[in-house]
Amino acid sequence: MMHLKGATVAVAALSLMLTAGAVAQDKATELRYTTGAPEKTPWVTPQLRRFEKDVAEESGGKLKISSFVNAQLGNEQDTVQQVARGRIDMGGFSNGAVALIAPELALLGLPFFFKNLAEQDCTVDAMTKPVSDLLSKKGIKFLGWTEVGTGDIVGKKPYLVPADVKGLKAASASNKVSAAMWATLGANPTPIGITEIASAFQTGLTDVNATVITFYLPSGLAKVAPVLSRVELADAPGIILINKAVYDKLPAAEKAALDKAVARRSADQLRKEIRGFEATLRDMHVKAGGTIVTPTPEQRELWRKALQPAWPKMVQEVGGDAANFYKQMESARAACEKKA
Repeated sequence: MMHLKGATVAVAALSLMLTAGAVAQDKATELRYTTGAPEKTPWVTPQLRRFEKDVAEESGGKLKISSFVNAQLGNEQDTVQQVARGRIDMGGFSNGAVALIAPELALLGLPFFFKNLAEQDCTVDAMTKPVSDLLSKKGIKFLGWTEVGTGDIVGKKPYLVPADVKGLKAASASNKVSAAMWATLGANPTPIGITEIASAFQTGLTDVNATVITFYLPSGLAKVAPVLSRVELADAPGIILINKAVYDKLPAAEKAALDKAVARRSADQLRKEIRGFEATLRDMHVKAGGTIVTPTPEQRELWRKALQPAWPKMVQEVGGDAANFYKQMESARAACEKKA
C-alpha cells in the first residue's frame, strides 16, 4: 500500500510538472516597444494600438507587444541606442534619432533635396534595402517606415523665398546640416534646444526656425512665432526597429507573424494618417488666429536652387559611408522622377 501511495504521489507530481510546462510554453513572448509619442496622438492611437492587435492576431497570441509611450523609458535619442544594445526590444523612432546609430540616414532629411513629398516618399521606399543593410551592421533589424512630419519655416512674418531669411538670426538644430542650411541661405545660425526656442523668439535671440507642425502648435511656439511658411524644406520619415538578436532568436513562425503584422499597414497608409493629423493642426492654428502662407512652386524651387550647392558639403559633414548613400539616394530619386 505504501508503494502504491508513493506511486500515486509521483504521478500527481509529474502531472503538475507537465501542466506547468504546457502553461509556460503557451505564455506569449513579450516584446517591449518604446516611443516618445504621447498617448493621444496618431502615432499611438490608432497606429501603435492597432499594431499591438495585428501582432497578436498574426502570431495567434504567441507574441505580445508591451508598449511604453510618451518617452516612459527615456527620450528617443537614448532609447534607440538601447534597442541597438538589446536592452529594449523594439520601437518607433524619428529618422534623426536613428541617425545617431547610422549617421548616413540623416541624408533622408537633406533640406530641399526633393521636389515634393511624393518624390520623397518614392525615394525613401526605394532606399529600404540600403537602410536595412546599414542598420543590420549596427545590430538592428529594420521592420518598416512610418512618418514623423514635414518641416516648415516659422517666425513673425512670411518667408516665401530665400532672400526673406537673409541676415536673420536662425534657431539651428544641434547638427552641422542644419547650421550649413541656414548659413547657405544667408542667415546667422545659433544652436538652440527645442525646449528653449519659444523663449528665444520672445527675447529676440532668434527670428526664424524650421520645425514641424506637430511640435510647433502643441509646444506653444505658434504663439510667439505665429506665421508658418509651408516651404516643405524636408519631411522626416519614421522607422520601426527591433534588436536583431531578439528578432533572430524568435521561432520562424513568430518572425513571419511579426513581418506580416508590419505588412498589414503600408507606409503610404501611415504617412496619410500623420499628414491628415498635420492638416488638422494647421486648421487649428489658423482658427486660433495664426497665419499660414504657401510659396508658389516657382518660389519653392528657388529654395532648392539656393541649397543645392551646399548638399555635397552636408554629405561630407554627415560622415560614415554618406557619399555612397547619397549616390544611392540620387539614383533612387532619378528613378522616381521617371515614374512620375
